[in-house]
Amino acid sequence: MSFHTPTPIQEEAIPLALKGSDILGSAQTGTGKTAAFAIPIIEGLQKDRNSLAVVLAPTRELAKQIYEVVRELLGYRNEIKIVSLIGGESITNQLSNLKRGPRIIIGTPGRINDHINRKSLNLKKTKILVLDETDRMLDMGFGIQIADIVKHIPDQRQTLMFSATIPTEISKLAEKYLINPKRISIGIKNQVPKNLKQEVLKINSNEKYNQLVKELKERTGSILVFMKTKYACDRMAKKLAFDGIKAGAIHGDLKQNRRNRIISDFRNNKFPVLVGTDIVCRGLDVPQIEHVINFDLPQVPEDFIHRIGRTARAGLSGNVISFITSSEHLKWRAIQKILDPKIQNKIKDSSFKSNKKESPDRKTNSRTVGKKNLPQKSHVQKSHPKAAQKKKTYDKPKRNKTKEQRMKEKRKKVGFLKNDNRAKFLDEELVYKIIKDS
Repeated sequence: MSFHTPTPIQEEAIPLALKGSDILGSAQTGTGKTAAFAIPIIEGLQKDRNSLAVVLAPTRELAKQIYEVVRELLGYRNEIKIVSLIGGESITNQLSNLKRGPRIIIGTPGRINDHINRKSLNLKKTKILVLDETDRMLDMGFGIQIADIVKHIPDQRQTLMFSATIPTEISKLAEKYLINPKRISIGIKNQVPKNLKQEVLKINSNEKYNQLVKELKERTGSILVFMKTKYACDRMAKKLAFDGIKAGAIHGDLKQNRRNRIISDFRNNKFPVLVGTDIVCRGLDVPQIEHVINFDLPQVPEDFIHRIGRTARAGLSGNVISFITSSEHLKWRAIQKILDPKIQNKIKDSSFKSNKKESPDRKTNSRTVGKKNLPQKSHVQKSHPKAAQKKKTYDKPKRNKTKEQRMKEKRKKVGFLKNDNRAKFLDEELVYKIIKDS
């Protein structure tokens, strides 16, 4: 591995790290953060032959990627030994590798804690601690395990914390573990690369799969499709294969050997489409992924940054398309706020205006309902007092009515015609009674 020109994060971080300063660094994915802390580690361990370095990563894929980069930087003739401690691999092989005395330990918090509890790993000589993608480790619930690991590391150490994003939780963690850190921020926070083309497609849920097949057939090169669940990944890969599209699925439930084989086949272009969960959005190092398709939006808005960071790496171009259904508008709004803080006010203003337009209709509807109910009676009483008086007169007792009025009512009941005094084929006794009373 040869470096001709350092990336911005490497240019700023390496000199500070070589001086022994703690660093809190952030930069876009694909900008060379791994080498930014790997080179100072190698230089520091070569000066102090009794010291160790520990690198913590959130996922197995990222830990494996860091392992490969450090191994290439070391070369085959270097005396510094390195070990990878991640879940899903044989712990027996890891125990035998630890007995060889490695000085660079790279792994996930869970497996490193396992070895500490087994007393197969001693970190008392650790001089450099690296926390890579710390925000993701906190999202995955590794905060307590990180604290347990730090308890076994001396306080007199150098701590380097790198990530693509630095939210408030990471700043608080930096205050806990870092001593007077140097803050490095490359580029605009959560900036989308200029060589990345983004597309957003509003679509119904029942149309997503057909649209996905259409997009896959129209695109060439390596394509990464993000799903929400592990089960959906396996089902999608099988469904695509049934429709003639070669695809592989990767998620956290697969054994590490199978995950390594799938990633290797994807790198070697044995199949063009890789379907995965957010577990592959950090640490997946493929030379060039031309397209990223967000079939489902991520649960955590920050993960969108890492998803799109799988393409358009190292100055190359890339394309991202996101499917958005009616139930995902709030998620997309949260993502937009992260990508551009100014859009937060725009969204609030637009939503306020839409509510303002809808509210008169709602008020009008409520008023219309009111007129049909209670207000209508009061309206009749105020605007038509005579009608109200007639109603009262009609409701007077029968004893106040004249004989003629009572006779008319009786005639109506028994069926007399208006201009005829004869009965219309009625009972003779009833007719006789009416005539007698009158």
